[in-house]
Amino acid sequence: MKLYFATGTISIAVAVALNEAGVSYDTHQLNFAAGEQRGDGYATINPKGRVPALEVGDTILTETGAILEYVATLAPDLMPTDPVAAAQARGIMYYLASTMHVAHAHGRRANRWADEKASWADMAAKVPQTMTECTAFVEAECLTGPFIFGDTVCVADAYLFVVCSWLTADGVDLTPFPKVRAFLAAMEERPSVQAVRANGTLP
Repeated sequence: MKLYFATGTISIAVAVALNEAGVSYDTHQLNFAAGEQRGDGYATINPKGRVPALEVGDTILTETGAILEYVATLAPDLMPTDPVAAAQARGIMYYLASTMHVAHAHGRRANRWADEKASWADMAAKVPQTMTECTAFVEAECLTGPFIFGDTVCVADAYLFVVCSWLTADGVDLTPFPKVRAFLAAMEERPSVQAVRANGTLP
């Protein structure tokens, strides 16, 4: 397997999950600043021009949630066996993809939604509010402590960890969110997170 990633992006969630699964994999780091994700070479890997992409044999998997679901098939303990709990884990990942990640991207990728730079500034100014609202939802609805399902880690925790690692830079004051702070601290203690930090995948 080969993981195509870029630092500071959601692709790091896949690296964390692969390490949780104990799976060996190679990496290819894309230079987003140089626009490598939009180049012809990477277009043959992922024509969406996004990361992550995971090369599995002759197949390329894309979309964070889908890749994490695949990783969970390699290490079944990373997804709850109870169908309702599994649906809850998926619901959190879908929320992160459709709402929280999008709110974050408004501060850095506003040109995806608007052409006028004045609009970009307005969207960026809204990020601390929208991300704080998302954090309040995570605090109230997503964590039973310290992880999503108490002491058990699942692939959704890897996804949530990376998104929550953006919060301070997005202007969110974490003081009112003790569950989120405890979650981040617990994830930092995981060998999977320490491994991706050690190899430079996670700065």
